[in-house]
Parts: sequence; C-alpha cells; structure tokens
Amino acid sequence: MERSSRADLVSAWGIGIGVGLITLQITWLITNRLASLVWGPPVGPTIAFTTAILVGIVVSVIAGRRLARSTRH
Repeated sequence: MERSSRADLVSAWGIGIGVGLITLQITWLITNRLASLVWGPPVGPTIAFTTAILVGIVVSVIAGRRLARSTRH
C-alpha cells in the first residue's frame, strides 16, 4: 500500500467519524426535545442520548466505508 493511498484512507475514515459526530449532535438535540415531551427527566434524555449514539455510529460507519471505497478507485 502506497503512502498516499494510506493517507487517503485515514482521511476518509476521519471525515466519516466527523460526519457521525455532527449527526450525533443534531440527533441528540432533536430527540431530546421530543423525548422530553413524552417522558420525564431521567428517562427522556437517556433515551435521546442512546438513540443519538446509535445513529451516530451507524452514520460514521456508512460514511467511512463509502469514502474509503471511493479512495480505492
């Protein structure tokens, strides 16, 4: 593996993780607002943050794989 292709691969995964973190923050804000209307203080934020973590991880993996795949071509 060449140095430039390895750097591109690391960059692609870094960008994928960044996209996942932004998604986590936006999901947390929206889900927390909606969950607070349905459940009380201890349950609502816990459900909102758990949902945001799961969505953030999924988006990170999808974005990272897609960008890593595009660097190979």
